[in-house]
Amino acid sequence: MKRADGSMGWDGAVNAWHVAGGVYRMGRREWLTAAGWRQAYDGGIRTVIDLRNAAEARRRETDPPVPESAWSGITVVSAPTEEPGDPRFTQLAGPYLNDPAYYADNARIFPEKLAGVFKALAAASSRGDVVLHCAAGRDRSGMVAAMVQDLAGDSDQDIAEGYRRAARGINERYRTHGPPHDRERYVEEHELVPLLEKRGDAVVEFVRGLDTRNFLLRNGLNSADLDAVLSLCGAAVSR
Repeated sequence: MKRADGSMGWDGAVNAWHVAGGVYRMGRREWLTAAGWRQAYDGGIRTVIDLRNAAEARRRETDPPVPESAWSGITVVSAPTEEPGDPRFTQLAGPYLNDPAYYADNARIFPEKLAGVFKALAAASSRGDVVLHCAAGRDRSGMVAAMVQDLAGDSDQDIAEGYRRAARGINERYRTHGPPHDRERYVEEHELVPLLEKRGDAVVEFVRGLDTRNFLLRNGLNSADLDAVLSLCGAAVSR
């Protein structure tokens, strides 16, 4: 179901993209239809890692009705990237992460949370491919996806474009369906182009400054975990 532009055609999926190797990203899993879940499974997905806080993981009235049996064989894992309401972060970024300018702050304040995501990736690697998702599929998933791309050896351009296409993807959703609340809005093209140029560059600056491998090893991953993640990402294992 992977299209030529790297997007995934799972039915109902919003802002779904291939990241690297066996790692994918998307917006809320509740947007997937029953058919979409089966398409993801048939394509090799065996784990979905939810980067949202627990209070966000709920259906909306507009979500498609999907029986639990639809995702039979797929394990859903909760691995939030932040502690909701922590004043150290909210005073900088507001109520949630929505700008790559704050990715480095997220990593500094919640290193164990990000390491926890990669422990979940390591644990999932033996089962099959993995989808990471947050709410919009833009920033929390974008932060983790950039780290995955760094481990996979992607270029600066590919990492920046990974963010930009996801930001465009959710912006298009806002155009067709409206934003979920007043902190989000549809951005017109003349404003979007320079905004994405700046933010894509900020993602690269974040991940290159982070040194993903050493960051993860300093914050709880062991070498076996790292090798499992590298293998999942399609990268050479560390030796």
